[in-house]
Amino acid sequence: MKIKIEVSEMVMGQRLDVLVTTTANNVTRGAVTRAIERGDILVSGHRKKAAYRVKPGEVVEGIVGSEVELPPLGESICLDLIYEDPWIVVVNKPPGLVVLPGVGNPSGTLLNALIHHFPDLNGVNCDAPPRGGIVHRLDKDTSGAIVVAKSKRSYEFLQKEFRYRRVRKLYLALVTGLINESHGRIALPIGRHPIHRKRMTINTKRARPAETRWRVLGQIQGHTLVEVGLKTGRTHQIRVHFSALGHPLVGDRVYGPRKNRQIQEPRQMLHAGSLGFRHPWSGKSVEFSAPIPGDMLEMIKPCSNLHLG
Repeated sequence: MKIKIEVSEMVMGQRLDVLVTTTANNVTRGAVTRAIERGDILVSGHRKKAAYRVKPGEVVEGIVGSEVELPPLGESICLDLIYEDPWIVVVNKPPGLVVLPGVGNPSGTLLNALIHHFPDLNGVNCDAPPRGGIVHRLDKDTSGAIVVAKSKRSYEFLQKEFRYRRVRKLYLALVTGLINESHGRIALPIGRHPIHRKRMTINTKRARPAETRWRVLGQIQGHTLVEVGLKTGRTHQIRVHFSALGHPLVGDRVYGPRKNRQIQEPRQMLHAGSLGFRHPWSGKSVEFSAPIPGDMLEMIKPCSNLHLG
């Protein structure tokens, strides 16, 4: 498909990939991104990145193919199932496992594992790219509980529960430094970083409201173990908020300091320990807990005055 877009003031400042996707018909954003990376789409004759912000007077021109998103393939990856019934499955995601396929991670994800164990998940939703019943995500290096819908009805029900913030999520986080207060609340808007597009920040005009509540559980070697509850669910919310508070997560290589680490951590120390919601069939409140993974458990064992109850 050939495209030619003359950038007006109405669309100035839009990302290149977003502009092309919204203008062209029957083309996925992934297909547009790949076309930009190949150089099939140019801005006034020059190659640009997908995140480039277009300017008035520029001409976006090129060719993009109409790609159909194929259902993901199942892969024999072990799953730690916390709960399963005909409507949902709750998984304890290990650290290091990406939730959905994407650029840089086309396979070996939680979705590939789920499709292997539950082949019917491919027909649960019609999203592009397919999500196989996955309603929410955790970062690659964050461990813990994830709920997956096993039917279209369950998927739509759980989507609404998350959208209207009726889901209860509690995390365990080991943060750098000693927090003197016993509990607190962080209410700082979060948005995409204007330059580093894979990062989030509180310092942007396009931020959305975000609220994090926490209480101290114990301390270890100059660090603090906290239980964290989310009122909103912004990307990287816990990591961004505690970094802004001056207590980035131990092991966070994106939002934390790289030097003078007191603990040799294998990853960001963040675990989704508890997940509660209304069951899509019965409507009754249910809650599931994910055991703390070994790497994090070893680090928090010496915590003084530890209260995990």
